[in-house]
Amino acid sequence: METIAMQAYNRGRWVLLLGLLAATAACSTRQGFEQRMAAHIGRSEGDLVAALGVPTRTYQADGQRFIQYDRQQILADAYPGWGWRWGGPTVEVLDCHVTFEIERDRVQSFTSRGNDCVARPPS
Repeated sequence: METIAMQAYNRGRWVLLLGLLAATAACSTRQGFEQRMAAHIGRSEGDLVAALGVPTRTYQADGQRFIQYDRQQILADAYPGWGWRWGGPTVEVLDCHVTFEIERDRVQSFTSRGNDCVARPPS
């Protein structure tokens, strides 16, 4: 039998966990991601690669160069039925694809798509 003190302790742990998750989610936003990527506009292609690493793919046409970065995570709940998730395992795919347009060795613009293009705003 669980005591009142244990119930309060467990409730407090859940409140703390949910609070931390909410705080983390609140910090990383689509707007923060857009601000971080926009900071690369006007920089050289070399500076972009130095900052973000080797791109996933590149494409060149009509004097323009496109550089794409991809990020993908697969989250799986290995313990179905634990807590409030009943009915089998859950799998979630998080991805973000960012394409930079390079012209005359300078970043001109970028586009992004995906459900995980989030970041903290630059400070």
